[in-house]
Amino acid sequence: MARTREFDTEAAVSRAMELFWTRGYEATSVRDLTRQLGIGQGSLYAAFGDKDGLYRAALEHYRTTLAAAALRSLKEGADARSAIRTLLVERMRIAVEQGGRGCLAVNAACERLPEDPSVRRIVRDMQDASRDALAEVLRVAGERGEIAARHDPHTLAAYLVTFLNGLLVSSKITPDLKALEPLVEVALAALD
Repeated sequence: MARTREFDTEAAVSRAMELFWTRGYEATSVRDLTRQLGIGQGSLYAAFGDKDGLYRAALEHYRTTLAAAALRSLKEGADARSAIRTLLVERMRIAVEQGGRGCLAVNAACERLPEDPSVRRIVRDMQDASRDALAEVLRVAGERGEIAARHDPHTLAAYLVTFLNGLLVSSKITPDLKALEPLVEVALAALD
């Protein structure tokens, strides 16, 4: 008879996400994970298959919690420019925390690609969702005359996602919000 799982997998994935985010995939051992999660190695393998499975679960958790919250806040903004500014600054604020741990998705892309196609798919899905949400905000803003209509909303959204990715990498090098925040205004000039 199979034993029932004796731990909260969602809480375990959340704790694993924090550890991977802070230390990275390669620097996090199975031993580190079992210690952080308070479970045995057998339980980790039974629940997630292996370290890779837990890593993918952590990325998915990041996508459905923090990344999804960022996109919700984008849609709730008063106007496009302030909503996009808030999105960029908030993502940067989170990235500079804990000495500049960056963004889990961008970290995953830098550390695991091109060798890991499953991580590529998860990160691409997050990037696509961000681009699509930004494109919709920009499309509506263009129709209302809030922003210049000289750029295609999808191209402008792709630019903003690319800018944000670079900003998130830079936040690991210079984890200083005050130093990085002026760059947001330069990027927002593309809306003029």
